[in-house]
Amino acid sequence: MPTTSANGITVYFERSGSGPPLLFLNGSGSTIETSRLLIEVFTPRFDVLVHDQRGLGRTEIPPEPYSMADYAADALALLDEVGWQQCRVVGVSFGGMVAQELAVTAPDRVERLALVCTSPGGVGGSSYPLHELADLDDGARADSHMRLMDTRFDDAWLAAHPRDQALVDMMNNRRPDERSAEQEHGERAQLEARRYHDVCDRLAAVACPTLVASGRYDGIAPPSNGAAIAERIPGAELRLYEGGHAFFAQDRQALPDILDFLAA
Repeated sequence: MPTTSANGITVYFERSGSGPPLLFLNGSGSTIETSRLLIEVFTPRFDVLVHDQRGLGRTEIPPEPYSMADYAADALALLDEVGWQQCRVVGVSFGGMVAQELAVTAPDRVERLALVCTSPGGVGGSSYPLHELADLDDGARADSHMRLMDTRFDDAWLAAHPRDQALVDMMNNRRPDERSAEQEHGERAQLEARRYHDVCDRLAAVACPTLVASGRYDGIAPPSNGAAIAERIPGAELRLYEGGHAFFAQDRQALPDILDFLAA
């Protein structure tokens, strides 16, 4: 398995595709395996580097607490490992938080930046506190997550929109049913890091062309949070799409726009 020692931990990573170098940063609780379909959208146009972030998947689960600075440092160490002095970066949800932290910490390493369904924290607005759902039973957690993923989603909406119902079913089924106690611990540690994310006052340090993409009905990272990011990054472009937290699977124009922006 492709692993490396990065920032003091063993990190599992994969690299595939061809084109400009692109670092893909995943969302909360997501691994390479659970996000492979989305990752593969980028490989025809980019040399994609993606890793299981600390505490998740096949990457080491070190002692907590974890900070957003830790996640950004892991990513930078991985860039050093593969020899990329500069690359394009796309961050989805939690990955967008890591991407912001990375871009303000090492702005010279990021050539172009796409921030997808994410939040700046602080006065710019935080994403929904998903750690509050962790102790719910599976049914209640899935129901709450469904309604947060797209604020239009209820039984009547899903009955009338089979593509959205299929999306909900896919999201509910993408995690393995059985996770070890250590894996669950790693997921909770990630949620704890997430709840303290606040890069808002440092976003002016981002020095590359930036696209901020938000879903109009996102209950996890509301579009106002995306607007707050775009207001603070010099020259950033804000685009709003028809959908919720997974608008890139709902609005057919979203992924082509993101791909074209990163490839420019």
